[in-house]
Parts: sequence; structure tokens; C-alpha cells
Amino acid sequence: MQPFTKYSAIAAPYFFPDVDTDKIIPHVFLRKPLSAGYRNFLFYNLRFTPEGKTKSFILHEPPFNKAGILISGTNFGCGSTREGAVYALTDFGFRAVIAPSFGDIFQANCLQNGLLPVVLAANVVEQLATYVSANPGATISIDLEDQSVTAPDGTVYKFAIDASRKEQLLKGLDDIGITLTDSKLIDDFEAAYKKKLAWL
Repeated sequence: MQPFTKYSAIAAPYFFPDVDTDKIIPHVFLRKPLSAGYRNFLFYNLRFTPEGKTKSFILHEPPFNKAGILISGTNFGCGSTREGAVYALTDFGFRAVIAPSFGDIFQANCLQNGLLPVVLAANVVEQLATYVSANPGATISIDLEDQSVTAPDGTVYKFAIDASRKEQLLKGLDDIGITLTDSKLIDDFEAAYKKKLAWL
């Protein structure tokens, strides 16, 4: 997992409430391997017709098609527990999503896969979405160590994050990676266990 420390990128607005995981990636694509390119399935029904023809959508429009931060509404990522929603966002190039709130399981999946979910006050998120919509190419900066978001106009907003999850993101470690930091202790235990109970 790629560490998240400081990040600045073009922000794309998709400011709607209750954007569920089926909207982020329709369930029909979840059978495909990651090698298929989950970026192709992100917001598929909003971006393409059933025949696969391109529809008008914010992420098709330059410079939003190069955005690394998504701004959305309340309860982003609600619905089913599919981790593929996070895969689709990260494969498209997003490193962070800013919203007033997130679906609980979606938020956990984000943190486990290096996508930073930033919770800010609803009025602040709406202001950011309005600004970047009116000023295509505007960038937002996020400093995870400082737990701050710097808006295009220079205003700084603080956000909260669980301390252990913050450390995990800063180091680029998923749960398996965290376990492996104690690999020597694990190896020593296994060696001692086998020596003590050699008959097993």
C-alpha cells in the first residue's frame, strides 16, 4: 500500500448525498479480476450507456478526468459492503475523498486500501464542491500528519482520524503489513513452539 503523507491534487466535485457502492461500481463488475482495470467501472452507469457509449459526466471532462481528490455529499459509500468500490476509486487515481460522512464499512475499506476518507463539516464540503466546480483545475492539499486540508483559497480545515489508522496510512501498511512488522517475534515463537512440541 502506498504511504499517504502529504498530497495535493485537482479536486473533482460530485456533491450528492447517499452515493451508494452500487453507484460507485455496479455489482456486475465485481466478478472481474483487478487486472481488468476497475477504473473502467467507476460510476459506470453514470459514465456510459448500456451499450458502452460515453455519456456526459464530470469525470470525463478535463481537467476533472485527472482529479486525485473527490468531493461528495453525506453518507458517501453507503449500501453494500463491496470493497470493489474502493478499488475502482483508487484505480481511477483518487487518493482521497472529502465528504461530511461515509458509510461505516466503506470508510473502513478505504483506510485498509490507502484511500483517505476525510470528514469535514457539510457546509465546508459544499463550499469546496462549489468552488472547484466553478474553477476547474483548482487543487486541494491534504496533510495527514497535521490532519489538515488546505482549500484552493488557502483556508485550512482540520479533520479527525483514528490514531492507529493514521499511523497505518502514513507507513503504507495494511493489516497484514502491520502483522509482518512483528515477523521476527512470530518466527521466534514458531521456532520455540516446534522445539518444545517436536512431536506435533
